[in-house]
Amino acid sequence: MAHKVFDNMPQRNKVSYNSIISCFSKYGYLEEAWRTFCEMIDCGFRPNNFTLSGLLSCASMDVGRGIMLQALAIKNGLFCSDAFVGTAFLGLFGRCGWLDEAFHVFEDMPNKSLVTWNSMISLLGHHGFVEDCVVLFRKLVRKEGSLSKCSFEGVLSGLVCEEDLEFGGQIHGLVIKSGLDCEVLVSNSLINMYARFSSMSQVEKLFEEVDGRDVVTWNTIISAFSKSKNPGKALEVFLKMSEDGIMPNQTTFVSVINSCTSLLVPMCGEYVHGKIVKTALETDVYLGSALVDYYAKCGKLDNAHYCFREIHQKNVVSWNSLILGYANKCSFASVSLLLEMLKLGFRPNEFSFSAVLKSSLVLELKQIHSLTIRLGYENNEYVLTSLITSYGRNGLITDALIFVKASETLLAVVPANSIAGIYNRSGQYFETLKFLSQLEEPDTVSWNIVIAACARNGNYNEVFELFKHMRVAQMLPDNYTYTSLLCVCSKVCNLALGSSIHGLLIKTNFSYFDIVVRNVLIDMYGKCGNLESSVKIFDSMTQRNLITWTALISALGINGCAQEALERFNDMEFLGSRPDKVAFIAVLTACRHGALVREGMQLFGKMNNYHIEPDMDHYHCLVDLLARNGHLEEAEKVISCMPFPPDAQIWRSFLEGCKKRRNTEDHAVCIK
Repeated sequence: MAHKVFDNMPQRNKVSYNSIISCFSKYGYLEEAWRTFCEMIDCGFRPNNFTLSGLLSCASMDVGRGIMLQALAIKNGLFCSDAFVGTAFLGLFGRCGWLDEAFHVFEDMPNKSLVTWNSMISLLGHHGFVEDCVVLFRKLVRKEGSLSKCSFEGVLSGLVCEEDLEFGGQIHGLVIKSGLDCEVLVSNSLINMYARFSSMSQVEKLFEEVDGRDVVTWNTIISAFSKSKNPGKALEVFLKMSEDGIMPNQTTFVSVINSCTSLLVPMCGEYVHGKIVKTALETDVYLGSALVDYYAKCGKLDNAHYCFREIHQKNVVSWNSLILGYANKCSFASVSLLLEMLKLGFRPNEFSFSAVLKSSLVLELKQIHSLTIRLGYENNEYVLTSLITSYGRNGLITDALIFVKASETLLAVVPANSIAGIYNRSGQYFETLKFLSQLEEPDTVSWNIVIAACARNGNYNEVFELFKHMRVAQMLPDNYTYTSLLCVCSKVCNLALGSSIHGLLIKTNFSYFDIVVRNVLIDMYGKCGNLESSVKIFDSMTQRNLITWTALISALGINGCAQEALERFNDMEFLGSRPDKVAFIAVLTACRHGALVREGMQLFGKMNNYHIEPDMDHYHCLVDLLARNGHLEEAEKVISCMPFPPDAQIWRSFLEGCKKRRNTEDHAVCIK
């Protein structure tokens, strides 16, 4: 309509040209805007700052035309006249990623407005130049008497590392001092900053203080909780959002679905899926991909496939989510999906190949390897690592090691770690050390593999020497590092050393370490005789899995608390954890140590309720329990009913029971 009005104007002036150019630029019609601009010049009208800023605001403006306009602005004196045009050039070069040009424009501008400063700070922050962003913000604070909400939004967007937390706190104080803490935009930026630092208590506090929360405020806190260690809280906030009458959007639902994926609770995900269908957003590619990923990880592949079909415009991410889901269940189906993806014109990326290679069998592996070469991914670090891992998993060790010989240079650290992992798992201790010693910059995984290799080889002193060197090299230990160290402490029963490692965990930030480390701590303290610490760690855990329960039951059993071990086993069953073979070995061992014959027999019979076939270890526990407590006839009956021949250990336990009875009988005869 505006175009028609402009075309029908009998007389046009600079204002009418500026208006239509701004209109075209606003809606992304670059060619029309540029043609009108050229026509304006041909008609003798001299462009002014509104003309250039309107044209430069077009999202599809390219750098080539931008440089032409910059030359024109300098020639006509528009660049120096005010900050309007220079700020527009900043925006253009920033959008196109030409940061050097943007910085030169900023430096060359004789007149800078608050908007100019805000634009440059925001640009540096969004592109990760934290130090430059902070320096510029400090200059602005010294130069300007007052700051705007956009000043704070720009600098807060650049604070991403924990090292920036102190400066972030200072900015927060300045926000309060400036009286802008009531601005929703600034509050959202502060919440986002604290969320990046994982300061969830501060996030919640700020959220509660915000007046007039908008959908961005809600999305920010939901996203923060979905990425935290308490993803269930994201669902709680989402329900509260609905109660407050705020309409969720695409971003809200993606974060909530991601939290459901972390929780893997089908009922929650299906509830959110229903809400998505109700708002008619299920065809959106981002939401659809999140739903596919959720159902795939829950093992509901039919639902995942249904959500995939509902997506109108599929992309590589949606295909990858479905392929990965099938790769965990059926390697053939995942390969078929990859081929279908190619047939429909989608180009797989490194994540597509990694997903397929995750569970591929030998024949499929060879085909996928050929495909990666054909599509030019053979030197991609991510794909190369997946290929090496897949060859190793299929037992094709020689084929996996060919990658080392085929490489003209040293492998990058990630594929090199995969090769070292293969050496370690196949017991080639010296090859593992030799290979990793060639790396110029080993990462934490490299150190973990060497430490694990030394532990596997029984070189326990070297394990802790390597750990010292790792810390000197300023490599941060992770869950795997501490798991290896604590396992060594368990093997050598060194309570002092294990307690020292535990102290270091607490000093580092114990909340950062996952359930695996805590389980190993329970096991370590139990084997080292400090049962009180095992129970204390167990009771402090908010999340427990079957291994947690098994570790505690084992610790109680070997420390003579058989009755309490049985009680914990019953608690575990009551709370819905289904015992496995290892859990039954732990509780039967506890019965053996506590001479609980009747309870041990009942537990052995209960294995059938869980469709668990007893193996040699279970029979040994039962025979030993019966034999050492004088029930030799029952022990003999158990041995005769075994579905496989008893091993030497079972016979030894039985014979020791016989010997014990004979000694008792001889002793009784002597008394008589």
